[in-house]
Amino acid sequence: MARLLIIWYSRTGGSEAMAQAAFAGASDEAEVVLQRAHDATPADLLAADGYLFACPENLASMSGAMKEFFDRCYYPLLGQIEARPYAAMICAGSNGEGAARQIARICTGWRLKPVAEPLIVLTGAQSADAIAAPKVIAERDLARCRDLGALMGAGLAMGVF
Repeated sequence: MARLLIIWYSRTGGSEAMAQAAFAGASDEAEVVLQRAHDATPADLLAADGYLFACPENLASMSGAMKEFFDRCYYPLLGQIEARPYAAMICAGSNGEGAARQIARICTGWRLKPVAEPLIVLTGAQSADAIAAPKVIAERDLARCRDLGALMGAGLAMGVF
């Protein structure tokens, strides 16, 4: 059975909710592993057929914890995961494009194949209090995350990626 690895990081719950929704969408289609960025290793990526990365955007960049995951795993995996499919989900206050570009650049270096445009969920958090507050992701956005998970799972299961 095809294996989808969802690697996520969340400080306020938004990206975690998005990752959980994608997990739910993909679970009927493929074997799915949901793993925090802190815990993910190169061996986890080698054991998967495709990837879904979920993180918040902080100060126009991917979160530091997600960046640390990529820093730890990038060089040990060069030349070993080429052509595998991936997609990204970003939870952002107002934009999300900076984090999406960073993830795309790293995945280009790994020679991964993007299979969907980055899914960016905007929370509208702009004040210090709103940015630090727990996030509740709207059902319409969670549905988009479930759909992306289902797409990834089905694509892997059918071998179309």
